[in-house]
Amino acid sequence: MRTKATMPLLALVGAALPAFGAAGQAVEVRVTVENLAPTNSVAFAPLRVGFHNGTYDAFDNGTAATAPIISIAEGGSGSDWFPAFEAADPSATLGSVFPDPAGPLLPGATGTAVFSVDPSINPYFTFASMVVPSNDYFIGNDSPTQYQLFDTKGNLQISSITQTGDDIWDAGSEVDGAFGAAFLDGSTNADRIDENGVVEFDFEDLDVFNGLTTAAGYTFDRQFGGDDAVYRISFEVVPAPSTAALAGLGGLVMTRRRRR
Repeated sequence: MRTKATMPLLALVGAALPAFGAAGQAVEVRVTVENLAPTNSVAFAPLRVGFHNGTYDAFDNGTAATAPIISIAEGGSGSDWFPAFEAADPSATLGSVFPDPAGPLLPGATGTAVFSVDPSINPYFTFASMVVPSNDYFIGNDSPTQYQLFDTKGNLQISSITQTGDDIWDAGSEVDGAFGAAFLDGSTNADRIDENGVVEFDFEDLDVFNGLTTAAGYTFDRQFGGDDAVYRISFEVVPAPSTAALAGLGGLVMTRRRRR
């Protein structure tokens, strides 16, 4: 197992300082994503995230992919991932980090979102995002307790998660190739050929798309190796708006950032 982190689909509004991460109090967590892959290489669908209690496990290395992770790996939407997550852990904070500008997270692009999280009940972080162009490739953690974002006192203890080429998964649910691949010019993502394989690490087979034109108009060239960073997720606890306003009036405000 590799180690490299919206809201019950409701609100992004929370209230607390990093120092106030005690039981029952929410903190505002800013999540930033960056595509670190080379120019003209892989892009990523919006990042689907969950802050949770450590119980929901969407997939496992070496086993057949089920509908929740397939909805990430084959389409990027998480249409089955979110309901399954919420059913397994109703208190989880679930949501997405979208690129800016909207669309796939192209090489060099970033995106950010803020989530209201109660560290006392949701200390763990789970993520998943489709890698494109591909038929069923993705990034994500296969252990629900792999990333304990907050310690027992509610302090942020992970500042970032980096994914390399070796961290890219093949869901094993769809045959690799231009037919049915997402993010390829002239390809229809709804088309597919069943592979009936298992989830496993694989990035080198992305070479099947080398030389093909992506939906963004560039000619795809993988370029990166297994040890090369392709994606980063960063975390920061930020003051609630009311606290920031108080600080602007000269109020005494304590802030604290914890970094690994």
